[in-house]
Amino acid sequence: MPAQEEPDWQRSTRNVAELLQELRVAQAGVQILFGFLLAVAFSDRYARASATLHLLHLAAVLLAVAASALLTAPAAWHRLLFRHRRREELLRSSNVMALAGLACLAGAMTATVLLLTYVVIGGGWAVAIGAAAAVLFGLLWFVLPLSQRHSRPRNRE
Repeated sequence: MPAQEEPDWQRSTRNVAELLQELRVAQAGVQILFGFLLAVAFSDRYARASATLHLLHLAAVLLAVAASALLTAPAAWHRLLFRHRRREELLRSSNVMALAGLACLAGAMTATVLLLTYVVIGGGWAVAIGAAAAVLFGLLWFVLPLSQRHSRPRNRE
């Protein structure tokens, strides 16, 4: 006996729940990173750091703030729209925000790796290690999943 197809409303409800759960995982990482970045600014060594390091730190903080805003926005949208039968619109918007939030999180983490390696081992290696971190995030979070998406037939979701 073939399995009965899931109704659209049920699929949308499940998709929203899955999305919000995925964002909880990403948000925990953003919060930890943001706390670390805030603590760095109050250290003695930071006060003596170069203007370049201060700008790199600021970039990491701003990327973490953007990631936090983008990754928590779907929960706020859900709270405001969940009883207005707007799940499909919520899913489309939330997907864009989640992807943008992950990109900002990858940028914040890459900037943080660059900042730390610059302080620990210096310029040239820091740039190489920072670039490696950016490539790693890009491959694991975006390139490989997109290649998988295009290698198999799409299902309804």
